[in-house]
Amino acid sequence: MKKIITVTMCILIFFNMFLFYGKNSKVSATAINNEASQETISEKIIRFHILANSDSNEDQMIKLKIRDAVLEFIAPMMNKSTSLSQSEKILKDNDSKINQIAKNILAKNGYKYGVKTELTKVEFPIKSYGDIILPQGKYEAYRILLGNAKGHNWWCVMFPPLCFTDITRGNVEIEKTKDEMKKVLTPEEYKLVVNSNGQNGDKIIVKFKVVEEFEKLVDYFKKIINR
Repeated sequence: MKKIITVTMCILIFFNMFLFYGKNSKVSATAINNEASQETISEKIIRFHILANSDSNEDQMIKLKIRDAVLEFIAPMMNKSTSLSQSEKILKDNDSKINQIAKNILAKNGYKYGVKTELTKVEFPIKSYGDIILPQGKYEAYRILLGNAKGHNWWCVMFPPLCFTDITRGNVEIEKTKDEMKKVLTPEEYKLVVNSNGQNGDKIIVKFKVVEEFEKLVDYFKKIINR
């Protein structure tokens, strides 16, 4: 009986929260349709994720040196890629070379810890990239883990090739970013992630936040029921 009451209270809390978000953001559940979701978007994207050994200034600086060297090496190949599968092959074929680049930079600068590189599925929080807002969820990512990999990370999108604008321009070229995303996403998916002129940013974030909170609530229900 106590379990039923707890579940009922949680449901009421969730729907109150949902109504509050909907009222303030003017977004309803129907805005999240079956044609465009985090899952469909993630199937078309490869992210780049490099984790520093720690948050010390030294570890963060060497992380950025390795980032720059790796992106400089891989950029010419990734810029020519026209598909996700082709990008995956490029990263797999060059994994050992990327790993060695990182090891060489660490050794040259007197760092003793190791390097791990991998192409794997990783859980990411909501992230913005210029005018693109990617929802929370699992994405394929090429990762470089330095030492204990406990420090702040740096990330970008490897496919479509958005990372490489950053190293040549110093910041995200908004229009180029949008054009690259349009090449791989459907119109519905693109509409879901784009924050056009800052007008839809709050709506998009709230939309994804509602989904995120709903997933947390489902997990909580499962724990209660399984007790």
